[in-house]
Amino acid sequence: MGFVEELSDVVSEVRHVLVLPDRDAAEEAAEALGERFGLVEEPQLKRDALAGEDDAEDVQWLLVVEDAEEQLDPRELDEFAAEWDGWREEP
Repeated sequence: MGFVEELSDVVSEVRHVLVLPDRDAAEEAAEALGERFGLVEEPQLKRDALAGEDDAEDVQWLLVVEDAEEQLDPRELDEFAAEWDGWREEP
């Protein structure tokens, strides 16, 4: 198999990460995200403690959205995250 054929077998995996200020916002946004963008797979919710912070309130929540078919518009995700006082991380 040649190099070109090998490249065609590689599946690009696109992920979007939305950073939200707290768990409540992240849970609400996860539900709304699926409804608004018609996601088949539910976004993954992850806790992200800020570096050097021991206080449980100094935690951000991440929504990880798989977009293997690259159908989600990053600008629309930026606007969506801003509605929840969050933002989209650039890859």
